Amino acid sequence: MMKKRFIIMGVIFSMVASLCGCGQEKQDQKSSGNLKEITLVLDWTPNTNHTGLYVAQEKGYFEDAGLKVSIVQPPDNGATDLVASGGAQFGIDFQDTLAAAFSSDSPLPVTAVAAILQHNTSGLISLKEKGIESPKKLEGHSYATWDSPIEQKTLEYVVQKDGGDFGKVKLISTYVEDIVAALHADIESVWIYYGWDGIKCKQAGLDTNYLAFRDMDETFDYYSPVIIGNNQYLSENPDTAKAFLRAVKKGYEEAAGDSEEAAEILCKNVPELDEQLVKDSQEYLSGQYIADADSFGIIDATRWNRFYNWLNENNLVANEIPENTGFTNEYLEK
Repeated sequence: MMKKRFIIMGVIFSMVASLCGCGQEKQDQKSSGNLKEITLVLDWTPNTNHTGLYVAQEKGYFEDAGLKVSIVQPPDNGATDLVASGGAQFGIDFQDTLAAAFSSDSPLPVTAVAAILQHNTSGLISLKEKGIESPKKLEGHSYATWDSPIEQKTLEYVVQKDGGDFGKVKLISTYVEDIVAALHADIESVWIYYGWDGIKCKQAGLDTNYLAFRDMDETFDYYSPVIIGNNQYLSENPDTAKAFLRAVKKGYEEAAGDSEEAAEILCKNVPELDEQLVKDSQEYLSGQYIADADSFGIIDATRWNRFYNWLNENNLVANEIPENTGFTNEYLEK
């Protein structure tokens, strides 16, 4: 599920809700059918990162909160630009790609309000026969790159930390759509999200080595993905934002507790997905939504800041990102 590689299939419906309301009004709205409309734009096509949203929708948790939530797929320029412009109140992005939004001369008015996964589940995968058992072993092997400065600096950092020479890694600029086919062709290593492409490789019976970035260095245990909100909407509608996240939290808690039911709900709502892939992926990701956190959605300031400080130190952002920029836990139910 490479976040840089969007497969656009949907049509975006622009809806901006401007009503304000308190907690007591929510039940009145539900009973009268006057639900507050919210649009949430995904980062990619629907997958198991998003299951909790569909659980909340399927079980009526959004309606219980006085909300009518539309889950849509991203436009060509991605979810964050749509949220920043007010075309959607909430969206999904990743901490590393949000760096550009926070460090530009005109920072985008968005804030991460909840972590969907507590830890970074991305890493490098290769066929075991290639012998890439550590970052140093990438020397002499090919790697599929999407040519992002942050991506390549991360790879350089872990290779050099392991005593390797990054200059000896063969970078191939290519878009990997089929991970199994790529590993059987001329691509020897790929940056993947294990919960989707790692599961695909396992289902295909591939014998692989997988190197998780969070295990290579704690700096790279950043948040991916996160739910973001439009700053003006959050400021003007704090109760509605809290109600939305309360319903989302309940959906993800249930997905964490019952992966089988969660997979069934996702497949029901997105029938084009491969049922067995969803089931196996969900079994893995259900343990990642909350993991070792006190509750769903919490963003740890130390981990958030550590990654952005690394970007600052390595001149990977246009302007330095101050600590505690771009996230808040204030809309999450304690």
